[in-house]
Amino acid sequence: MKSIYDEVAIASNKLITRRYSTSFSLGIYFLDSKIHKDIYAIYGFVRLADEIVDSFHGYDQKGMLDQIRSETQLAIKNGISINPVLHAFQLTVNKYQIEWELIDTFLKSMEMDLTQEVHDPESFDNYVLGSAEVVGLVCLRVFTDNNNEQYQNLKASAMKLGSAFQKVNFLRDLKDDYEGLGRSYFPEIDLTRFSSEDKAKIEKDIATDFDDALVGIKNLPKCAKLGVYLAYIYYRTLFNKIAKLSPSKVMQERIRIPNYFKFGLMFDSIIRYKLNLI
Repeated sequence: MKSIYDEVAIASNKLITRRYSTSFSLGIYFLDSKIHKDIYAIYGFVRLADEIVDSFHGYDQKGMLDQIRSETQLAIKNGISINPVLHAFQLTVNKYQIEWELIDTFLKSMEMDLTQEVHDPESFDNYVLGSAEVVGLVCLRVFTDNNNEQYQNLKASAMKLGSAFQKVNFLRDLKDDYEGLGRSYFPEIDLTRFSSEDKAKIEKDIATDFDDALVGIKNLPKCAKLGVYLAYIYYRTLFNKIAKLSPSKVMQERIRIPNYFKFGLMFDSIIRYKLNLI
């Protein structure tokens, strides 16, 4: 029965999410249960493409990305795929009428990671648009459940949240990206001489993104508000921790929020939500 295959495909994406991201897994748990499988499907698809460019060294990464692109298009068109990750993803894409343009923009950013090691302002903006902002929009399609007016009203804030998350990831992973992958994402920043001024400039930009994103989070549908707010709080806390450190410290190690502290943030967020303080 195909329904069994559907369930297996969705379970595969859930496993991928839980193995790769504690923060997002907890955030998804506090979304309405009716959309859990859709957000797992989105994360699984994004993670699959991201792993190709970040981890599958020594293999034909460009060929695998091309394969993902063509197979995703076929999966969406045919309503089925023998790849469980793509099958679960196409179920969500077709259910919420998610535009191919958003998916294509994401894949183009993944392709940039194969060839572009240093970014200028234009390429940086294009990369963040594809790797993060459109992912926020794909999720927003699910949150607003085909209500296009609501989607348009929340679109700008969703993009800002994706942007903030991605830029925090860049800061957190400066050492690994630069030394391990040879990448320098922030434009006009020389990481061999990463200064307090450079760091402050980046942090000012991220803080603005976070502030703009919070406006939209407060107006999200009930099915999504607590889960998205929780992810926002995790990332803003990580950002605040990084902001207190010196540039040299950030370049030396990957900054983390301990799991026990995440649980404290979770309970605080739940209380704020129940008291209508979000």
